[in-house]
Amino acid sequence: MVDHPAPMPIRIRSVAAVVAVLLASGCTAPVSLSDSDDRVQVVATTGILADLVRNVGGDRVLVNSLVPDNADAHSYEPTLRDVRNVVYADVAFSNYLLLETQGVIKTLDANLRDGVPSISLAEGATRYAAEIIPLVEDASLDTIWLGMRVRGTGAQYQATRASDVLLSATGVSGPGDLVAYLTGAFGAPEFSINSTDGFDASNGFKDDTTTLPPDAHTHMSWAFTKPGVYRVTMEARLAVAQGTKPVELGRQTFTFAVGVETHGLGATTVLGAGHADITVDVDERRLYVYADPHGGGEVRQHIYDPATTVIEVPNKALKEIPAGPGYRFLGRPGARVYQLPQAVLGRHVHGEIDPHLWQDVGNAQAYVELIRDTLIGVDPAGAAEYHRNADAYLAELSALDTYVAETIASIPPASRYLVTTHDAFAYLAHAYGIPVAGFVTPNPATEPSLADRRKLTETIRNLHVRAVFLEPNLRARSSTLAEVAREQGVRVCPIYGDAFDRTVNTYVRMMRFNAASLKECLSR
Repeated sequence: MVDHPAPMPIRIRSVAAVVAVLLASGCTAPVSLSDSDDRVQVVATTGILADLVRNVGGDRVLVNSLVPDNADAHSYEPTLRDVRNVVYADVAFSNYLLLETQGVIKTLDANLRDGVPSISLAEGATRYAAEIIPLVEDASLDTIWLGMRVRGTGAQYQATRASDVLLSATGVSGPGDLVAYLTGAFGAPEFSINSTDGFDASNGFKDDTTTLPPDAHTHMSWAFTKPGVYRVTMEARLAVAQGTKPVELGRQTFTFAVGVETHGLGATTVLGAGHADITVDVDERRLYVYADPHGGGEVRQHIYDPATTVIEVPNKALKEIPAGPGYRFLGRPGARVYQLPQAVLGRHVHGEIDPHLWQDVGNAQAYVELIRDTLIGVDPAGAAEYHRNADAYLAELSALDTYVAETIASIPPASRYLVTTHDAFAYLAHAYGIPVAGFVTPNPATEPSLADRRKLTETIRNLHVRAVFLEPNLRARSSTLAEVAREQGVRVCPIYGDAFDRTVNTYVRMMRFNAASLKECLSR
């Protein structure tokens, strides 16, 4: 069906070299894409996307998913096997909108052969009437929610989605130490700033650098060991491509008032609530604070000059250091530090548009239409078959959409609330009328504060929530929600967001399962 030229050496010397490494390491290469198969070789980033492609492509395609079942698309890092499959692919489908890690996107962009289509479904599906909605940030925190952000695309420097923006801390002054860290997938911290071991200019401040793609932001925890005024100097660079000289983007100093009065610091603005980011603007080549003190996301954020702005860390941000060797960098277990929480599960870099479009079946139909037209472009001889398969699948999805809508509508309105662990269900809420009422504790890797538990308890009690919902692949990170649910006598039920497992392994089964689980658990 499609001629398969020899793989192009891009980041790897050859496919044979990859296979040799796999064999040498004791790994057995699974059945995967190859240049000896007559079918169209397709790589998709997630199992959900791969399932949509199989339904459209039928027997004319062989599809591989980079992110395996039960894994988290937000944190998965590709393997050599994944690189091999990308090299052999005739077409690649990603979700993008920063659902996948930058490592997955770079693997695609660096190893696809020249001329192979790489389709970002969430972005492209808008041409087929997909509806996108802003990513709703958690405005319920009682301290400021602080992250790091890149604004702009860097198009004037020929930057692409595979380019890197490096935001480095070059120095911290203050009465104690500052540690900004991400909570990894298994609770292990990943440092963005760590003043406890100093700052090393000789290696480009590598150990105190956050790497983000253009037009993205990330959340992290910020811990200060003593009260007082801290000043953090940051600088930024744009690495357009590997091996190119970085573009200098600016340098700035940011001020934090930790557990002390902000008067006398010469600030015209004190930011103590809402969502804020230490931001590098790639297009304007400058750094600033980009903040909305009242919540609401980027559409309501404004630029604040670091020279006249203080970020407040109040006394209510005091938290006890949890036990365990993983948090010794903060001090002794039981000691108290000032901490601004990460507020999301795991490492989670994203943009301003919620990437989980498929939770609305209508958006999945738009994906299917884009997949159909892409496959026809790659394999014109299969056009009639792709049209037949897509038409049949779109009809099945229309019936699925009706089932999900009717099933959720049958839940009594007073009980129709979703409390879960992961911000993957805004499209489900919007399309089918089931409000997302709450999330788990802001920072799941540390012991939740009494305030965190109280908020969750009050949400469940005040709304008379009958059940809370956990994604199977995140269950191990959601003990607080399960504990509070038990205390309140409510059920803990499954719901699927980003990933399949052995029980639920197709998109249709996932959506039917979720609707049935919501009805069963919220109607009793």
